[in-house]
Amino acid sequence: MGYVRRVNATSPEAAPGRIVLLTTSHRVAPGLLSWPAWQALHAADRVLCAHGTHPQLPYLREAGIPVDEASPTAEELVGVCAGGRTVVVVATGEGEPALTDGLARLAGSGRVRMPELELLPASYDLPGARLLDLVQVMDRIRAECPWSSRQTHKGLAKYGIEEAYELVEAIEEGDRDELREELGDVLLQVVFHARIAEEDPEAPFSIDDVAGGIVTKLIHRHPHVFGDETATTPEEVKEHWLRTKAVEKRRTSVTEGIPLGQPGLALAAKLASRVRTAGLEVPLPNGEGIGYELLALAIRAESDGADPEAALRAAARAYRDAVRAAEGSTPRTGTPDTEAPDTEAPDTEAPDTEAPDTEASDTEAPDTVEQ
Repeated sequence: MGYVRRVNATSPEAAPGRIVLLTTSHRVAPGLLSWPAWQALHAADRVLCAHGTHPQLPYLREAGIPVDEASPTAEELVGVCAGGRTVVVVATGEGEPALTDGLARLAGSGRVRMPELELLPASYDLPGARLLDLVQVMDRIRAECPWSSRQTHKGLAKYGIEEAYELVEAIEEGDRDELREELGDVLLQVVFHARIAEEDPEAPFSIDDVAGGIVTKLIHRHPHVFGDETATTPEEVKEHWLRTKAVEKRRTSVTEGIPLGQPGLALAAKLASRVRTAGLEVPLPNGEGIGYELLALAIRAESDGADPEAALRAAARAYRDAVRAAEGSTPRTGTPDTEAPDTEAPDTEAPDTEAPDTEASDTEAPDTVEQ
């Protein structure tokens, strides 16, 4: 009679074991792992990694953790766990999708008693981590793209204006998907200009310098958040902002720092805002014509707390809708469109070789809210 060994279902040899999928972020320095991750690694019966070039491996081995370079199938991994063993799989940046899909299929089949499965983030991204990816992508594009490698600050200036207007349109239209996309396009302009600035032979700066500058400015102009002062209303916040800004800028005129190239209604409203904030009594210039009439309207709108540019855009949008309604209800005569088609080719001019304008931009105080 042959000997048949029966194993109790509750014995250690019958236990299905445990699989720990250890994930890490490439944006966090290798070797900086969470304490639960180190505990799991030290306690594991085996540690597996599919790629011998994984950036974590030298640090694991330095910590005395043996790592086997192996890429088992789902069935093989379940077999390794048999007998109650714990196996830690150090995942690649993609998260081992082939292995996890195989484990899911195996569990769904009901044919195998599955080990305990655990996803353990050993390091994870903090908010803003994807900005590091953007900087890296921009760096490569600048180095390898025939178009991007030739761009200058002045050559890109018009795109910054276009993207800002598209962002405003997305905000006013209330389209959340468009808003997210346009914010990304505006962010690209910042990163692109900062990357170009790194190459300036006389006054180079980087995206870290740009971010560091605005961080310092925000902290300094928010003493009620980062200092000992207090502010309980938006008006008090603005007072703090203007006071600290006055110390920083030391301007001799309230008109300094106002870009004259901005749209006319916005320019008039900004001048009026500065005059009102400074408590000045400035009569309107004498003159006739639509320009002076618009100036008076813009100043009146600003004093009433309205944005004349936004108000005119809203009215123009209503006018556009009326035009479309008329087009749909009125028979068209003549040719559908007598204007010349827009055939402008993409901008392929030689890059502007003038020196970049490196003057720091002026960050205005909030009108009624903090940011």
